[in-house]
Amino acid sequence: MSRILVIAGTDSSGGAGLSRDIAMATSLKCSVAPVVTAVTVQTNQALRAIHPIPPEVISAQITAAFDPGGQIPRAIKIGMIGTAEAATCLADSLPAGVPIVLDPVLKSSSGGELMSTQSLAPLLSRVTLLTPNLEECARLSESAPALGVTPDLDGMRHQADQILARGVAAVLIKGGHAQGAQSTDHLFTAQTHHAFSAPRLPHGKRGTGCSLATALACALAQGANLTEACHSAKASLQTWLAQVA
Repeated sequence: MSRILVIAGTDSSGGAGLSRDIAMATSLKCSVAPVVTAVTVQTNQALRAIHPIPPEVISAQITAAFDPGGQIPRAIKIGMIGTAEAATCLADSLPAGVPIVLDPVLKSSSGGELMSTQSLAPLLSRVTLLTPNLEECARLSESAPALGVTPDLDGMRHQADQILARGVAAVLIKGGHAQGAQSTDHLFTAQTHHAFSAPRLPHGKRGTGCSLATALACALAQGANLTEACHSAKASLQTWLAQVA
């Protein structure tokens, strides 16, 4: 069984954060080494409090997870970071040579602000794949969201280029917040573009961003390339979303 490192916050509602990451990874036959960045007090409707973990404790958790006496993680998923100091700590602490998927959690799905775009800056050059939704992509590229039934591909390419210029290796712009019969995600690198579509379902769930990024990390840990990982993760997310519960 492949192992991934998941760096994220806890969510007392159970709908997102580490609990959702572990559930998705387990369903994909991956084990998880968890690193807690913050303890949040959340319900499905509201973010009530955030208690950040000190950066030195985050660093110590990462060191322990990569101890040579245990199973070494083959990919890293980063969700909620919490503070600018934690982002700097991650940039300094994460090992080289391991693919990193960063879900830029700027706002919780229950409504609270979690992170500023400026705070992510120290970490971006370490990231293999960034997975912003349309609003996050606009904030990270300092432009207007590419909303609508069919978001403008040229506009998304421009946004992706702005983000890639900050050091990220690849960007997957998620289409879940757009409209239309198909939900399409767009993978951009400096040279390439690939699209991944699935039927848009009539309902949503909290934790979709966590689930997709974790599925991507699992696929990379299991040896998939970036395009293959995006394809399989999209399918895994669709399967989970279709389970109305």
